[in-house]
Amino acid sequence: MPLERISVEVTNRCNRACPFCYNRSGPAGETRWTPGALCDFVRDCAANGVRSVGFGGGEPLLFEGLWDVLRRLDGALFRSVTSNGEALAHGAVFDALVAARPDKVHLSIHDPADEGEVARAIARVTALADAGVTSGINLLVARSQLEAAARVAGRLRSAGIDNRRILYLPRRLGDTPDPGEVAAVAGRAGPFQSPSCLLRCEPSERFCTVRWDRTVAWCSYTRSRRPLGRLDHRGLAEALCGLALEPCG
Repeated sequence: MPLERISVEVTNRCNRACPFCYNRSGPAGETRWTPGALCDFVRDCAANGVRSVGFGGGEPLLFEGLWDVLRRLDGALFRSVTSNGEALAHGAVFDALVAARPDKVHLSIHDPADEGEVARAIARVTALADAGVTSGINLLVARSQLEAAARVAGRLRSAGIDNRRILYLPRRLGDTPDPGEVAAVAGRAGPFQSPSCLLRCEPSERFCTVRWDRTVAWCSYTRSRRPLGRLDHRGLAEALCGLALEPCG
């Protein structure tokens, strides 16, 4: 099947330094992408069948040129952004994100026991929706915080952010819940969204990730990576050919 979705970690810079981060992002992080090279790469992928790109990090709102990239790719394919949302406290950043017209923005809740983090995420997702931006939540689910995660999931649904707008992310690299525990957090009230690796670890021929250092993998967590030999769809296909998927666990 043709590749349909790619995730691009545009920077390794982040205002946080979470111990569970899959690419060890932090304030001193860097990137090897320029806005022009990133746009050209994604446009060529779109011309060859890729239908969706997700921009993450690190913290993508700290990537200089993100607004320009989003605007230049408008109409080429579906564009989403995943952020911790802290930069949106600045009105200028919030306004710039809205003006760049992403197709979807998801904000992360990493610690469901942190009332401030939960309240901020709900407020900013609601503000984005009110501004006309499709938005949702990435809720990290750790085995040690199942009760807190379930409470937050219920609170999100009470705030009008239902399971169609929540992505339940099982924590990796330790403290990992099983599928039944994630389902319990999601409320067992019907379908919910979670990565396909919730059930089994295997590559998807429809999806891959490209990191801030221009290396390619089937998954953000695997150590099985190859550098892009050329910044286009052909280079992506060549890097993925025969590439293994080393389980993160």
